[in-house]
Amino acid sequence: MKFLVTGSAGLIGQNVVQELLKQNHEVYSCYHEDKPTTGIPISLDLTDSTEIKKIMEKIKPDTVIHLAAMTKVDLCETEKELAHTLNVTATEILAYEAAKISAFFVYVSTDYVFDGKDGMKKEDDAPNPLGYYGKTKLEGELSLNNLASNWAIARTSTPFGNHSKKKSFPLWINENLKSKNKIRLLTDQYTSPTYVPNLSKMIIEIAVRQINGIIHLAGASRISRYDFAVMIAERLGLDKTLLLKAKIEDMNWKAKRPKDSSLDVTKAIEILNEKPMEIQKSLPLFIEEITNQ
Repeated sequence: MKFLVTGSAGLIGQNVVQELLKQNHEVYSCYHEDKPTTGIPISLDLTDSTEIKKIMEKIKPDTVIHLAAMTKVDLCETEKELAHTLNVTATEILAYEAAKISAFFVYVSTDYVFDGKDGMKKEDDAPNPLGYYGKTKLEGELSLNNLASNWAIARTSTPFGNHSKKKSFPLWINENLKSKNKIRLLTDQYTSPTYVPNLSKMIIEIAVRQINGIIHLAGASRISRYDFAVMIAERLGLDKTLLLKAKIEDMNWKAKRPKDSSLDVTKAIEILNEKPMEIQKSLPLFIEEITNQ
């Protein structure tokens, strides 16, 4: 199959491209600044609608995996116009162009479409985003309802993995504790941490099998940021007394975050061959990956 992957130089995108190549697919790796080292690199400015159309018409992919987004939550709050352009308008144009050539469209969304008043959200629970980031990602989701073509929305939560530039949560904890830095961590913010290699395989399975609709692709464990950090410290043999407890109300954030954005992954467990992993299984795999470098 011929794939076009946006955000291919990012934490998830890099892994998706590598996995697609392992499975012998033809992969066009779209990027804006950092040129990817795998796949067929294609420069793509998602603020330029004409460029999006030209590239889609030229490549004519069988499947689009749309990962590129403005994901910095506080930045989305202050740069709303850019956030809307990247997270909503670009999604609408890509999806429309995909529909014109009957390409399957996978849109990777977020747990932040929910308000976090209660967790373990199912696919059919009503979204209610608190911040502008979540609002734009939800708008991106809703834009797919206007299309007659096949599409999937894959919501994920707190992806962690190995990347040369993007520092995910366990690496950040590891570096700070090794430097003997005290760090404040939230005891009242819960997510479903997702190991990127596991996530990538689930995304690709959805794309290859053309599974339609919304599906939650996240880790199979609900855990607080603090407890996750303690688990990381214990696994790495680092000093967990440097981990200080904090509450969301203590944080000086521009954007509101959901308190509990954990996702129910029952649907993914039931229908996918690649199952969402429990954190007790995925974290040791990640630690093995970084220690064997």
